[in-house]
Amino acid sequence: MRIATWNVNGVRARLDFVLHWLRERQPDVVGLQELKVTDEQFPRAEIEAAGYQVVTHGQKSWNGVAVLAREPLTVVQEGLPGQEDFGARLITADVGGLEFTTIYCPNGKSIGHDDFPRKLAWIDALAEHAAAAAADGRAAVLCGDFNVCPAAIDSWNEAGFAGAIFHTDEERTRFQALLDRGYIDVFRAQHPDLQAFSWWDYRGGAFHRKHGLRIDFLLATASVAARVRSVEIDREYRKKKDELVASDHAPVIADLD
Repeated sequence: MRIATWNVNGVRARLDFVLHWLRERQPDVVGLQELKVTDEQFPRAEIEAAGYQVVTHGQKSWNGVAVLAREPLTVVQEGLPGQEDFGARLITADVGGLEFTTIYCPNGKSIGHDDFPRKLAWIDALAEHAAAAAADGRAAVLCGDFNVCPAAIDSWNEAGFAGAIFHTDEERTRFQALLDRGYIDVFRAQHPDLQAFSWWDYRGGAFHRKHGLRIDFLLATASVAARVRSVEIDREYRKKKDELVASDHAPVIADLD
């Protein structure tokens, strides 16, 4: 079974690119973030023609999340309870007994911005919401764009960015709280010492200069993490394909036994 997460940075702008990736990588279950469309605008017919069923929690021009699966899926939760004012940022689907949640964490903008404490509150709410699956021993995946660098190894310039957005102790403590509640960062579990990134700014040649951040994660409860055979950040799909422009994020893919 192949699972994946990907912030596509606008699903309509990136549709042909996403379809290209689906054909080449053949994932079984995918969480998409930053759709930037309403549910009605989502290109459902094209995704279904590629062999996927889809559930969405969309929003006009901003945010938006979706789960794609090769087998039937049922919506379990739309939106993070108590955090609806921050937009369409969470959806959970049951896929053959796997509880698959994808999230798009608020950016926070800067530590002096009003959105920063709201971001921290959002992650707190996520940790509380997600805790039940791990506590109950469910097979669960929590994936998406968390907009946090959990440790120095996850940033290309920890010294320069220490204390800045994505790099604060407040954000890192809250990300760790998710792990403390029973979730495993499957990429880091497989690659404890590898510096690798999932996001690169479009500007300044950041991708080619290796100026990136690892902010996109596949987190899994113990029963799922034990099945992980391999995990990779799909850097090839941060590059143009047949003149199609990539998202500023790369997909993260895990293969399970």
